[in-house]
Amino acid sequence: MAVGLHYRNMQHFTMRVNGKDLLCDGEGYLLDLEAWSEDYVIAAAEREGLELTDEHWEVIHFIRDFHEQQGVQAPVRDMIKHFRTAWGKEKGNSSYLHLIFPKGGPQKQGNRLAGVRKPKGEH
Repeated sequence: MAVGLHYRNMQHFTMRVNGKDLLCDGEGYLLDLEAWSEDYVIAAAEREGLELTDEHWEVIHFIRDFHEQQGVQAPVRDMIKHFRTAWGKEKGNSSYLHLIFPKGGPQKQGNRLAGVRKPKGEH
């Protein structure tokens, strides 16, 4: 496993995905961001009781692409702007994004599933 974020006395657990143990912090964020895979998303969503839809995958891939291109987490306003264009006004809004990611919205649950660190100030 590549070096990841780990604090002394940090609570963590291991999630088994495709025969590999992935270390996560106590909230379910991957500690080794290089270990992310779509199979991890499926396992993490199942653990969180979230049934993935195409919309979830679109948000997850948006978060990953934004992070890869910008080197930072995607602000919610950028997500709303993008998804308002992609999905229209009815679904391209903060309320809908929080509805489909009920455990912390796109900034927490979305980032967690996308293999991106906790939102700033949450560490």
